[in-house]
Amino acid sequence: MKPLTIRNVTLGEGRPKIIVPIVDHDAQAILDRAAGFAGFPIDLVEWRADFFSRVRDLQAVEQVLKGLRERLPDRALLFTFRTRQEGGARDISPEDYLALNLCAAESGCADLVDVEIFSVNAAESIRAIHAAGARVVGSNHAFDGTPPHSEILCRLRRAQDMGADIPKIAVMPRSSRDVLTLLSATEEMFANYADRPFLTISMGGTGAVSRLAGEIFGSCATFGAIGQSSAPGQIPADELARVLDVIHRANMPVTP
Repeated sequence: MKPLTIRNVTLGEGRPKIIVPIVDHDAQAILDRAAGFAGFPIDLVEWRADFFSRVRDLQAVEQVLKGLRERLPDRALLFTFRTRQEGGARDISPEDYLALNLCAAESGCADLVDVEIFSVNAAESIRAIHAAGARVVGSNHAFDGTPPHSEILCRLRRAQDMGADIPKIAVMPRSSRDVLTLLSATEEMFANYADRPFLTISMGGTGAVSRLAGEIFGSCATFGAIGQSSAPGQIPADELARVLDVIHRANMPVTP
């Protein structure tokens, strides 16, 4: 698997990187939130634009992106509009989804743009985002349960085959066995199929171990929280960093 470097962070080597979301509704609150991240142990920031009250105004979106880049000059920035169908805050037409993602990519401020791999124009979105010079997180979210092992693999490989730079799947466990299913599929993807970094999550409290053990099973990043969260089970970023560091040190080769 070839690691991916974005700004000052390399995904696919070392301990899993910490992504923190911003889910505020108005521009000033979004920018104030980003400014408050200084000093926290985080690697990437995700702007969840589906929460933004003016998200249909592309000029307003671009202005927020520019403000985020000014406040986060060295941090990798992920732009995400999560559709209601996959657990997001609002609906959007396929045409507007494509235009919004392309706006983020062409702004020069977003390093990564999230594309839901089962969206109508996913392949077109990925090509357009790459042409604009940004990278793609190819995502899928199952809030209604955990798909079988083979289906998790199928979705991750679909995202990879579509050209997403970071395939991602998040699932909801109904039991501890579901968490094992997600982790087992993660390990098999890493061992047998992945040629790039990828990200897997089992959500909620039951799935919290998946947010901590990515280095063992092959997931390149995890989502933490600073005062707010975008999905069930996100752990405070400072606590998350401490546990990830402990696991990373324990996983390092022992010299005789």
